[in-house]
Amino acid sequence: MSIENPRPILAGKKALVVGIANGDSIAYGCAKAFRAVGADVAITYLNEKAKPHVEPLARELEASIFAPLDVAKPGELEALFARIEKEWGQLDIMVHSIASAKKEDIKGGLLNCSADGFALAMDISVHSFIRMAKLAAPLMKDGGTMFAMTYHGAMKVEPNYNVMGPVKAALEAACRYLAYELGPQHIRVHAISPGPLKTRAASGLKDFDLMLNKAGKRAPVGELVDIMDVGFTCAYLATPYARRLTGETMYVDGGVNIMA
Repeated sequence: MSIENPRPILAGKKALVVGIANGDSIAYGCAKAFRAVGADVAITYLNEKAKPHVEPLARELEASIFAPLDVAKPGELEALFARIEKEWGQLDIMVHSIASAKKEDIKGGLLNCSADGFALAMDISVHSFIRMAKLAAPLMKDGGTMFAMTYHGAMKVEPNYNVMGPVKAALEAACRYLAYELGPQHIRVHAISPGPLKTRAASGLKDFDLMLNKAGKRAPVGELVDIMDVGFTCAYLATPYARRLTGETMYVDGGVNIMA
């Protein structure tokens, strides 16, 4: 099944998408879906090494803003939002699709996670979303929608997910609390929980291919989701059709999460 010629329901809206590494990235699926339904997109890249992989995608999507963003570097977030304010004057949609942890903490069990490694994972994967929300909120003058990417390992134990399980659980909680705090400004906040996808980040998990195959066999719909399934879900949630939805952890996994 393909989705062709969707209605431009987000025409005139401005969407910031953070976390594109290549054409397999969930963030790219989100940006592509937003563009397909009429939104203008701003796209970031991590550093000069990542830029050649992301720039062609930004050109393809006619991104009017293409900027570097490493949330660990002081001032880069502020510079990005200053540019958005100057060039757009508003923001309607924000996607946070970044996470990081030390390789040894990803590969090792939670008991062996170092204090500084845990702090790093929390800062990049969770607190950076809170910092982004604080900067984005004043630009969402007519309300808006914020998204953060999580995974089922936040709710149930997924072998080999290790430190990222507690970290993603904190991210989901942050989304709920931000939904509460930003609700009076008509800003909605969602955690999006895709099923296993072959992304660069996922390749760092031990036995990921086994996880992928298992999910495909267990999914009630009989197949895995792809990045466009995630993207169009976010696009829907950003429309007026979802105006009363907020604070959800929205699964986009073909139903895998309902299976025992």
